[in-house]
Amino acid sequence: MTAYTATVTVRLKRGVLDPEAETTQKTLERLGFELADLRSADQFEVDLDADDAEAAAERADEMAQRLLANPTLHDYDVVVEEQGA
Repeated sequence: MTAYTATVTVRLKRGVLDPEAETTQKTLERLGFELADLRSADQFEVDLDADDAEAAAERADEMAQRLLANPTLHDYDVVVEEQGA
């Protein structure tokens, strides 16, 4: 087994109200920053052992589907890196 870190980024789907991002965007614009859009996201870093990166990604994907993300409201991405690489 090899040690991996899976990073799962969960964000609201486009069109779902995101009051945290809306407030942050308005504040950034008041501070003089120009931006087209802003969305908030939660990021989870999961350390796990797996036979290979694909197996680690599959486990992290299952975690996202079962708990970390609500498929009705959220999109998510999984990125896996070998620890110490």
